[in-house]
Amino acid sequence: MATAMTHSTQAELALWERLAQRFAASPPGAWFYVQVAPHLDRPLHRLTGGRLHCGLSWPVAMLHLRGARSGAPRETPVLYLEDGDRIVVLASNGGSPRHPAWYHNAMTFPSFDVRLAGGEERAVRAREAGGDERERLWARAVELYAGWSAYARRAAPRRIPVLVLEPVSAAS
Repeated sequence: MATAMTHSTQAELALWERLAQRFAASPPGAWFYVQVAPHLDRPLHRLTGGRLHCGLSWPVAMLHLRGARSGAPRETPVLYLEDGDRIVVLASNGGSPRHPAWYHNAMTFPSFDVRLAGGEERAVRAREAGGDERERLWARAVELYAGWSAYARRAAPRRIPVLVLEPVSAAS
């Protein structure tokens, strides 16, 4: 069984990591991570069991979704954090005023598999967090990656969804 990965908070980041975050949070960096990095991350994640990806030191999970309209299989790399046995992902789309396509896919077909950094695979069911839970998870996410605050400012008035991916047992 894979152990939960721990990830640096903002206070623990090295200089190069803080600079990388600044770039990723900028409009050109967000464009790179939304438009280019996913095409690189899909084969990297597959070949290395999630050990190598464009997310530098941040954890990247691969969501195995179905297209909301087509039902076709989709692989989507996203930054994530763990909350107990749950996985938390943010539908930031780099601060775009529109939700990312994968968000609509997850809401249409909420049961799917996810491969975490390090190769662990889990069956999950997605739901959108709300209220105090959303605020608590948003604060934890921003502690991991400050760029989400910049994305939220650019996305306004769209509120970036926080999705909770809850484990699904094989018997369910």
